[in-house]
Amino acid sequence: MRYIFKFAAACALAMSVTAVHAGDTPAPKDAKVYFVNLKDGQEVTNPVTIRFGLSGMGVAPAGTEKEKTGHHHLIINEKIEGDELNEPIPSDENHRHFGGGQTEITLDLPTGQVTLQLVLADWSHVPHNPPVMSERITVTVK
Repeated sequence: MRYIFKFAAACALAMSVTAVHAGDTPAPKDAKVYFVNLKDGQEVTNPVTIRFGLSGMGVAPAGTEKEKTGHHHLIINEKIEGDELNEPIPSDENHRHFGGGQTEITLDLPTGQVTLQLVLADWSHVPHNPPVMSERITVTVK
């Protein structure tokens, strides 16, 4: 009986941990999103063109529910983590949506150090499971 309880507790813990990692839409484990033209520590000047790279999946507009696809989100000076990975990504100046399937943008960033991260999300703006996220990079805007 004790072993059954331990097994049940381990399963419940695994399910609760999994629930924090991302939404329900699966992503291939080898899928990657990355910055094509920016590197951590780079100095840039406004306006900044940011190009999004993706491997292991395809790009589809928001609202298009198709296996192994998603659309880009650019996270500026913010983080998406924990329970936020189970929810639609907000849409504001720090959470930019590219629901039309865009793979680049030219914009003015705040002067100084700026953190950037790319997050791929499914048709409903929820990150995939496992999350397809770039490393957070810091650029200095002159």
